[in-house]
Amino acid sequence: MTTAKEIMHPGAQWIKKTDTVLRASQLMRDLNVGAIPVADENERLCGIITDRDITVKCVAEGLDASRCQAAELCEGTPRWIDANADVEDVLHEMENHRIKRLPVIENKKLVGMISEADLAQHLTDDQIAEFAEMVYARGS
Repeated sequence: MTTAKEIMHPGAQWIKKTDTVLRASQLMRDLNVGAIPVADENERLCGIITDRDITVKCVAEGLDASRCQAAELCEGTPRWIDANADVEDVLHEMENHRIKRLPVIENKKLVGMISEADLAQHLTDDQIAEFAEMVYARGS
């Protein structure tokens, strides 16, 4: 059984929900990633901010990224997967919720992220095709 921990990109970082969107974008730049998990005051996952969120919900709305807090861009219930979950569970979680990035949690701490690129390296062609169909082609 291949686990989430085996296919994830290790060393993911998160920001506090009170950190600014500017800080989030700088961390994305420094880490060369397109999404940053957001943690509450108890270091629990409370959301994820993507580069698209920053562009559409902050910049395009004329908000000041140096004043706008990360929590203002987070929506919905954040999805995550346990580090020991089977890769099939990872695939189903991402397909069922139509998400392209999935935080990996171990002992209540963020240990990594799984992206489409990680899936592409570890799944069969049929599994990748199923993922693409479910996430991109399926109607809302």
